[in-house]
Formats: sequence, structure tokens, C-alpha cells
Amino acid sequence: MPGIYNQNREGADAPDFMSAVPFDQLDGQIWFNGEFVPWKDAKVHVLTHGLHYASAVFEGERAYGGEIFKLREHTERLIESGRLLGFKIPYLADEIDAACIELLSRQRLVDAYVRPIAWRGSEMMGVSAQNNRINVAIAIWQWPSYFDPDQRMKGIRLDLAEYRRPDPWTAPSRAKASGLYMICTISKHAAEAKGYSDALMLDWRGRVAEATGANVFFVKDGVIHTPVADCFLDGITRRTVIELAKRRGFVVNERAIMPEELDGFSECFLCGTAAEVTPVSEIGPHHFTPGEISRVLVSDYATEVQPKRAAAE
Repeated sequence: MPGIYNQNREGADAPDFMSAVPFDQLDGQIWFNGEFVPWKDAKVHVLTHGLHYASAVFEGERAYGGEIFKLREHTERLIESGRLLGFKIPYLADEIDAACIELLSRQRLVDAYVRPIAWRGSEMMGVSAQNNRINVAIAIWQWPSYFDPDQRMKGIRLDLAEYRRPDPWTAPSRAKASGLYMICTISKHAAEAKGYSDALMLDWRGRVAEATGANVFFVKDGVIHTPVADCFLDGITRRTVIELAKRRGFVVNERAIMPEELDGFSECFLCGTAAEVTPVSEIGPHHFTPGEISRVLVSDYATEVQPKRAAAE
């Protein structure tokens, strides 16, 4: 597979999903409705309901050392996300897991990004689409090192987003649904245009919520604080980091966090499948110093997802 990533404006920060080669022209295979097809042949029609009405759900997973981290949890969330959007994914979790594992082998990759997606097809075009086929595809591509370890601990810079996470009565916030990421893309683009790496989003009540594609944590007096995930995705990485922190004996306080509290925190970090554990040095006018708790959790998460590699080293 080609080296497909470009670094963003700050060099050491997260590379965007940008490619020297367009993603529809990469080599390899994609699992598409139960079959392995050549990458370039995995196509949908322009009149696809998922494109016009965002009736699609997806997962973002990573393989480390040839194993997909928490694969079953991701698969179960994919199926549940489909249910929340009113459709049933026509494959069992075992079948989806097996397809992911087989595709990783076929792609001959060890460290990789795994993207399952399910969407309503083209049989009906309109808001109502009960008879549309539910399509499922899985793509896997090369995933190089996301950060230079030395640069990572300097912390990335976040803007404050204009858009807010919606009231859960207005959107299926527990689903990893494609439509919910529209305001994330807008917010991230706006932040990058100003030289930031990402943006911090508030929720509809004005409370701190998350970044555009990662959960957020803060540290004050040795205690870790993180927003309650009641209107945004309770990330699988988020739950993993909370578990790792508690193993270390850290107190983790899940609570409502207001923007005016930000100056009172000493450390801040993001976590997610792509971000892993990434310290933050700035959120708008607020400054943080990546410290011991951030360093410990960066290291512990790396060990958790790469146990074979860590043991070898």
C-alpha cells in the first residue's frame, strides 16, 4: 500500500485523512456485501440514500501488530448504531469480525486503519426508505505512526468551535452516524484555517463536550475530569483510558464541565481511535502543560493496544 498521508499545518500534529493518491484509487480489496472485490470496483450509485440523507453508520478501528484492537466492541457498536437509525445490519457480529480479520490479512498490513460502514441503498429516494437494501462494506488501509512521540508531548492546539453538539432529543447521539460528523468537519476546517489542529465543541447547554473526533480529559490537583457522555459518543477509547487511569489509582470524575473552568486545569488530553492519547497545550486562550498523568496514560495506552510489540521491546 502506498504512503498516503500528508501532515497538516503544524507538522507534528495529527495527519488529516488526506492522500497523495485519492482513496478511490488505492490498491487492494474491499469487503463489499459479503464479497472481497477489487478496491476500485467498490462503488455505489450517486442516488444512494446514504449520500443524500446521511442514513449511514460507521466505525473507526485500528490494527496494531496484526490484531484489531477491541474489534468486537466496535462491531457491536456498528450494529447498535444501525438499530438507532432504524435499520438492521444484515450480518452477524461474528461475520463482520471474520471479514475484518480476513481483509487485514488480504491487505497484508500490520498497523492499519479499519473502516466498516453500513448504509441505505438506492431502491427508494426520499426521506422514506423502508425498502432500501442495507449495504455493508469494510475497507482497510495503511496507518503510519500518527505522531512523533517527542512532538506529541508538546501538546496540540485547539480552537473553540462555533457549532455545538446537539440535544440528544434532536439527534441519535449514541450512534456513530455519518450525519453527526457534518458539524465536526465544519469546525475542524475552521480551526485548521486559523492554524489550530482541532476544535473543542460545547454541547447545546454550553457545557464542554468533546473535540471534533475525540473525547477530552482534564487534570486538576491530580484528579482527572471528563465530561459526561450524555449527548456525544462514549468512545471505546474513552472507556479504555478511564479503565487504565483507574488501574493506576487515579480518580476519574465524570461530570458537567463549564468553559469557565478551563483556566483551572493543569493538563488536558484527547483520546480516540485516531488520536490515541494526545496531550493538548492550548484551547483558545486557555493553556495547559502536558504533565505526568498525560505521560503515563500515553504510555499505558500504547502498551494496552500493542502488547506484543511492548513485550518485544
